[in-house]
Amino acid sequence: MFMAQKEWPQCQRCHKGVLLPLSDYGPQGNDIPFKLWVCHNPDCGFSVRIDKGQVSFGRPVRLKPEPWENGR
Repeated sequence: MFMAQKEWPQCQRCHKGVLLPLSDYGPQGNDIPFKLWVCHNPDCGFSVRIDKGQVSFGRPVRLKPEPWENGR
């Protein structure tokens, strides 16, 4: 099984980091596994993202602030 081995692909941009998979939730709350792959090397920033069947490369990955971080 791929996940059990934890052998992630090497980043082809920087050749120093590995690509880590991130998951998300769809509009109806369904799980979307492996929606985004990001290089774990902070100096690289490479990403591969799948949105509605479209693949994009290199878009910046931003963290969405938690409600308590905004003073709400």
